Amino acid sequence: MSAPLLCEGRVVVVTGAGRGLGRAHALAYAAEGARVVVNDLGVGLDGAPGPGSPAGQVVDEIRSAGGDAVAHGGDVATTEGAGSLVRAALETYGRLDTLVNNAGFLRDRMLVNLDEDDWDAVMRVHLKGHFLPLKHAASYWRAEAKAGRPPVARVVNTSSGAGLLGSVGQGNYSAAKAGIVGLTLVAAAELGRYGVQVNAIAPAARTRMTEGAFASMMAAPEGGGGFDAMAPENVSPLVVWLGSAASAGVTGRVFEAEGGRITVMEGWRAGPGVDKGARWTAAEAGDAAVKLLAGAEVPGAVYGAG
Repeated sequence: MSAPLLCEGRVVVVTGAGRGLGRAHALAYAAEGARVVVNDLGVGLDGAPGPGSPAGQVVDEIRSAGGDAVAHGGDVATTEGAGSLVRAALETYGRLDTLVNNAGFLRDRMLVNLDEDDWDAVMRVHLKGHFLPLKHAASYWRAEAKAGRPPVARVVNTSSGAGLLGSVGQGNYSAAKAGIVGLTLVAAAELGRYGVQVNAIAPAARTRMTEGAFASMMAAPEGGGGFDAMAPENVSPLVVWLGSAASAGVTGRVFEAEGGRITVMEGWRAGPGVDKGARWTAAEAGDAAVKLLAGAEVPGAVYGAG
C-alpha cells in the first residue's frame, strides 16, 4: 500500500506562487493531495507588471498531474487583494487550512543609495504582503473556532538569512525579513487559542530573486547529474510538513532550509548579564559591557561583509 498523502483534503493558499519557491511549494502541496490557490501578481523582480500569467501556468501544471488548483492574481499587499485571496479559497473549496506567505521582490542598494521609494516598496510587498493575508485568514479561523468548528490551521511565513543576520546591500530586504520573524512570533502567540500554528522558514535556493546576489553559490551540480543543492524544490518538503496536520505542536519557530539541510534557528535570548542594583555611570556601564561581551557568543557574520 502507498503511504497516505500528507495534505489530503486540505486547502492551501500560496502567495507568489508563479515561479521559484512559491511554484515549488504549490506543486509539492498538490502532490500531497492539497487543493491549492495559486497566487501571483505576475510582476518582474522590481515589482513592475510582467507579461503572461505565471499563476495560471502553475495551475495548468497541477491539473495536468491530476491535482486541483485555481489561480488568483490579486495584490496581497492590499486589503482588497488579500481579502479576495481568502475568499477565493472559501468560494472555490469551502474552506482554508493553510496559508503560505511567500510573495516578494528585491530592490537592492547600499544604504547611502537606497531611495525612500525602494524602502517602502520592499516593506510593502514583503511585510505588508505577509500581514494582510494573515489577518484575513486569521479572521476566518477565529470565526470558525468561535462557531464551534476549531480549525487545524497552519501558516508558513518566509523570512531569510538576511533577516536573521543582515545582508550588505539589502538593508530594506533584511529589515522586512526580520520584521516577518517578529510577526511570526506574535501571530503564533495570539492565534494558538484558535487552532492556528504559525512558523517561518529562512530558505536558500536558486530563484529569480537570488540568482544575482548568490551567483557563486548557484552553480549547477558537479558531475552533470548530482544533487542540485540550490533547487527551490529542496525547501518545499519542510514547508509542506509545516502546513500539514502532522506538524501538530510546532509553532512560533524559524527553520533554515537549504539543499538537504534543515536547521532550527535560535533567535535572540538572554546571554551574559549583570545587575548592579543601582544606576550605572557611563564609564561603569562601558566596563560592564566589555566584560559581558568577553563571555558572549560572537554573532554570525553579516552576508557580504568583509
